[in-house]
Amino acid sequence: MTALTAARVRDEPVAILDRVRRMIQANPSVLPTIASVVIFVGMVVYGEVAYGRILQASTLSNLLINNAHLIVLAVALTFVIITGGIDLSVGSIIAFSSVAGVMLANAGWNAIAVMVVMVGIGALFGVVSGVLIRYFNVQPFIATLAMMFLGRGLASLLSTKPERLGEDSPIRWIGVQLKIVDGPKVNDLVITPAVIIAVIVVLAAFFVLHRTRTGRTVYAIGGSESSALLMGLSVQRTKVLVYVISGALAGLAAVLYTARLGTAQNITGIGWELDAIAAAVIGGTLLTGAYGYVLGSVIGALVLGLMNVLITRDGGIPPEMTTIITGGILLVFVLLQRAVTRKKE
Repeated sequence: MTALTAARVRDEPVAILDRVRRMIQANPSVLPTIASVVIFVGMVVYGEVAYGRILQASTLSNLLINNAHLIVLAVALTFVIITGGIDLSVGSIIAFSSVAGVMLANAGWNAIAVMVVMVGIGALFGVVSGVLIRYFNVQPFIATLAMMFLGRGLASLLSTKPERLGEDSPIRWIGVQLKIVDGPKVNDLVITPAVIIAVIVVLAAFFVLHRTRTGRTVYAIGGSESSALLMGLSVQRTKVLVYVISGALAGLAAVLYTARLGTAQNITGIGWELDAIAAAVIGGTLLTGAYGYVLGSVIGALVLGLMNVLITRDGGIPPEMTTIITGGILLVFVLLQRAVTRKKE
């Protein structure tokens, strides 16, 4: 019995690897997602060996808390990129929504009404982008670039100095840390309502993309818009909808970020659209459209977040290296995606 059990234990890793190999052969598009998981695990192992205290509850907690807004943005860009589009306006939406939200909250508005307005601002930007793309045949890059400049300009028009959320504002509750596990010393497992909201967004997006007609239409548009039209799918409505979803999620990300820091500025969110695109691409969403996974985008966001943690722990790496390393990782995944698409062709 002991020999039989040992043989089974030895065979299990082989069976798992064989299963992964068959999955990749059946669907090569999952290769970038698997690569992102491998990179994330490798970064965790390297960080634990080199710096220590990576595999602990407090590090995981901080990783989720600090990147909840980026996870939401990555989900937003996943919808858009799957259709073959792009959204460059999400960073500016966060700036305008956060500044407007803080000013309204400080003016005495109800907290729930303020958060609804912040999400609504993002959705409105998404509607404009979607209409430009759908009815005026403007390229997504140009349409969302225009919205990016508009959002940044409106944020600067509202205020050019930091706006601080009142200490007694109920909005701050979203950023309050809730202890789940009381660990030794400071090694506690904590979350915030923002993390819970981000998880709900991920689960809802997964359901929409993989269990609804709308999700199937999103993938079909990315594969071939003309074919989707011939199949009788609501292509035009869905194209507008994905930009509304992207804008609304950007507004929600503004709520989460503002609640955590308690401040808003017109310069908030500069470059965040690129971080969100990088997270989606690292997670396996193909820039050519038709392929992408929400859970993969979450891994991509966590890869970027963990990279910042490791650079901070090292202490000898200048912060400027973050963008260089991100660019290098993104280049590798773009080349990997190109290899995948060539194989499928």
